[in-house]
Amino acid sequence: MINVALFGFGRIGQMHAENLNKNKEIKLLYIYEKIDQLGNKAKKLYGCKIEKNYNNIFNDRNVDIIFISSPTDTHIKFIEEGMKRKKTIFCEKPIDLDINKVIKTLRKVKKIKPKIQLGFNRRYDPGHFSLKEDLDKNKIGKLEKIIITSRDPAPPAISYLKSSGGIFRDMMIHDFDLCRLYLKDDQINEIHAFTSSFVPFYKRIKDHELAVVTMKSKKGVICVITNSRHCSFGYDQRVELFGKKGMLISGNKKENSTELFNSIQTNSQKPFLNFFIERYKDAYNLQLKELISFHKNKVKCRSTFEDGYQALRLANAAYKSLRLRKTIKI
Repeated sequence: MINVALFGFGRIGQMHAENLNKNKEIKLLYIYEKIDQLGNKAKKLYGCKIEKNYNNIFNDRNVDIIFISSPTDTHIKFIEEGMKRKKTIFCEKPIDLDINKVIKTLRKVKKIKPKIQLGFNRRYDPGHFSLKEDLDKNKIGKLEKIIITSRDPAPPAISYLKSSGGIFRDMMIHDFDLCRLYLKDDQINEIHAFTSSFVPFYKRIKDHELAVVTMKSKKGVICVITNSRHCSFGYDQRVELFGKKGMLISGNKKENSTELFNSIQTNSQKPFLNFFIERYKDAYNLQLKELISFHKNKVKCRSTFEDGYQALRLANAAYKSLRLRKTIKI
């Protein structure tokens, strides 16, 4: 059995705990959680050790994998502690909101070469990843354009938004990462960002309700990303790759594809799967499957610390473009 310590039992941590607990190769040994209400809930559900002192976890030689889903400002600290103890590490995105801290840790990562998997779950989505496989097989010829749409059904809690780092570092960072996945060795060298907010509280917390980013790669590929914090018809997730010889699309998942025709309406379907936990259920399980194989030295990791740094770099460039109201050269 592989012993895992989960850090953080918030919304995303609870989803990870359920997946870890279901996996037959894993024993959920610890959950690090400082909030008593959440810790008590975790203890009742999984019966594992609940810790408030993270040093007790890192000092336990029986722990094989450190699974970080705690608040963003703890990520670097836990990653570095895990590296010191030679643990396999999973960390949710973003690595940190301060890119200078990320760069400092990246230098250590390159020197020590620890096992770290970054939580870019969309790389593991069967549909989204199949686009890369088909692109590699030259099914659409030379890539010319990437279009990504990502719309949440409803915004997170205001308390979360205040500390999230904003729409580019919290939400669009997934789409920056997907663009890099499809571009492969090509790199983004221009970026221009636009935002808008129709609900006043976004301005009060210095965040944005809607965002559009256009980017251009060194080889001339145009990337267009559209994000929204709300969407009345569900969790809208689409990727389109346009090439010289054709187009590839990874679309939305629906609860079912039944169409209704009656005297009131025609061609009506239920909304798209309501949020990321349902939409990317398969992706999260495949991500965990890879983490186990990665720990056993059977595979290379699909999402690395370097990927986390590069996505944050693009997010920061988007904010710079927004602030200066012009296209930014990277």
